[in-house]
Amino acid sequence: MELSEQEIVRRQSLQAMRDLGINPYPADEYVVTGYSTDIKAGFVDEGEGIWHTGDSVRIAGRLMSKRIMGKASFIELQDSKGRIQVYVSRDDIQLAEDAEKPAPEANDPNGNLSAETLRQMYNVVFKKLLDIGDFIGIEGFVFRTQMGEISVHAKKLTVLAKSLRPLPIVKYKDGVAYDGFNDPELRYRQRYVDLIVNDGVKDTFLKRATIIRTMRQVFDEAGYTEVETPILQQIAGGASARPFITHHNSLDVDMYLRIATELYLKRLIVGGFEGVYEIGRNFRNEGMDRSHNPEFTCMELYVQYKDYNWMMSFTEQLLEKIAIAVNGTTKVQIGDHEVDFKAPYRRLPILDAIKEKTGLDLASMSEDEIRVEAKKLGVEDTEHMGKGKLIDEIFGETCEGTFIQPTFITDYPVEMSPLTKMHRSKPGLTERFELMVNGKELANAYSELNDPIDQYNRFVEQMKLADKGDDEAMVIDHDFMRALEYGMPPTSGIGIGIDRLAILMTGQPTIQEVLLFPTMKPEVI
Repeated sequence: MELSEQEIVRRQSLQAMRDLGINPYPADEYVVTGYSTDIKAGFVDEGEGIWHTGDSVRIAGRLMSKRIMGKASFIELQDSKGRIQVYVSRDDIQLAEDAEKPAPEANDPNGNLSAETLRQMYNVVFKKLLDIGDFIGIEGFVFRTQMGEISVHAKKLTVLAKSLRPLPIVKYKDGVAYDGFNDPELRYRQRYVDLIVNDGVKDTFLKRATIIRTMRQVFDEAGYTEVETPILQQIAGGASARPFITHHNSLDVDMYLRIATELYLKRLIVGGFEGVYEIGRNFRNEGMDRSHNPEFTCMELYVQYKDYNWMMSFTEQLLEKIAIAVNGTTKVQIGDHEVDFKAPYRRLPILDAIKEKTGLDLASMSEDEIRVEAKKLGVEDTEHMGKGKLIDEIFGETCEGTFIQPTFITDYPVEMSPLTKMHRSKPGLTERFELMVNGKELANAYSELNDPIDQYNRFVEQMKLADKGDDEAMVIDHDFMRALEYGMPPTSGIGIGIDRLAILMTGQPTIQEVLLFPTMKPEVI
């Protein structure tokens, strides 16, 4: 590996520290008693407050800037919560006690470093050997500078970890970055650097964590149980998607990375759970774009004795609570649109939505007539599609992107919904909804099909679609069929894409911005 000039200099500084007896990667615990944002938020000059002038504190973090001004210097320290200024004076700073002490005559009988030794160590280590990106610990006291900035006056400095690669320099004008680490491919590939130098990136992932935490809290308070189901499966079931295939050597069988958790979770409803949910990774061997990644996080929830009408109301309440937990309001700015997650949401049957947007009354058309209309609208490869798939494609081409505010699209044709209960009053349709937000599907939910004979016949129809060339058609899961034959109570289920939800709640433009490590093409090194 060829090193840059800066990397060579940093390695020389590393060795120089060791030569001085300073361990640049100490193993001892460093006890932190304060954090940047907490200190600044809780500081008052007088009166009641958490932090006051003179309060001792130990902070630790990454050195992000250094301004040397003779005997005094200012550095900026970035910890896990934010940044804070540190004032360093040559006359009263002490380096860590693990530094090798010079000859005894230069110090007092107790082994304390002399003032001259301190100055020498300060000049060598602080001024010359510490680099931007190094981790250090600072022990000192809190105060407000003459410029009014809440800072820490350093009394002791400890080297905690030496950085051997220089950080990219990010330049700002009026608070907006205009130069630095902003190439998307580099940012996604080296997320660790992105998190260090680009403001707001870490906040996105903290909000994502809040989304999942709030979701769990709502489900747990409702009495539902979080479970884990297999990722390696012998049948890729529960959705219409192309799976990843792998091979189990001991069993000598091909297996699939799961495309959905649905069929295993329904088995647990059969087994007697009132409600079960799982938040985990699914895998689909499909394309990548601004809203799709081959591996993604999905939440699926199943509750006995409920239907899709109940699930719509429950979903509205869930998303409203999540929006408030993440942003303090139900309204989120997403690009040019302000999306409001306050309940209730509009409910619109899919055939009515298509008619509303295109004027086409697909309910009165035959499959061949719908195929003709689909071709006119630009849908490709229609010959391999059944009626339901054609309707789905027409909706995607003409309607999906137009629903900005949260909207439940309901009552899908049976061909599109092989795991859904038949509609109780609309022949040929099912009790299913998809939630559209900002022009994209966010959630998919059913009144679950629990008639084993009907379910078997639906699987058979799916196999016929597979024979036509539909490589996303479902196959028959015989063990799931056996579970249904033992009896599954009336149940409603929903799947919500966590990545899509994070995009919406954080106002990010792409799925890559809410995945810590999105799938990338192999790097050429």
